[in-house]
Amino acid sequence: MLVNKEDLLKDAVKSVVLKEVVGGVVEAAKAAEEPEAKVIRIACGSDHAGIELKLTLMAYLQEKGFVCTDLGNYDPDDRDDDYPVYGEKVGRAVAHGEADFGLLVCGTGLGISLAANKVPGIRACVCSEPYTARMSRAHNNCNVLSMGARVVGRELAKMIADSFFGTEFEGGRHARRVHMISEIEARRDEA
Repeated sequence: MLVNKEDLLKDAVKSVVLKEVVGGVVEAAKAAEEPEAKVIRIACGSDHAGIELKLTLMAYLQEKGFVCTDLGNYDPDDRDDDYPVYGEKVGRAVAHGEADFGLLVCGTGLGISLAANKVPGIRACVCSEPYTARMSRAHNNCNVLSMGARVVGRELAKMIADSFFGTEFEGGRHARRVHMISEIEARRDEA
């Protein structure tokens, strides 16, 4: 039996094309089964002392695929601004579902976080290193990260943000404790 080179070539091409088509169908089916990655929305706020670090972090997080919304302050020369205004704005954005998380920056991170924590449903934490940021998410399900521009530098702030936004809440016994915090919040009018 004589083998025709053209027939062999045609069969080889058909085989390759078939493998590519089947492979493409399999890849498409796998992609259809995988859930789409959720876009994480972060509401950002600062007073005049935190504007530069806030903008640095927003650019850094946007490069990583987060969607950041700046709720002010926008003017680093406005030294009459009040950090509680921006803490509340970010807290309300998170509490009302307009953002998944919040990011706050003031001189120390403390004052602005205190304001955010007055909004029901907000668990804002001040972090000056990555470990606390990670644990605030893993164990406390914090939804707002606050930092001090006069306390942490840019690179450390990026590491803190990576730890916070890259950590999932563990649930379990920690969920019970977070629920207890929410119950205290619900009783605050009883004081």
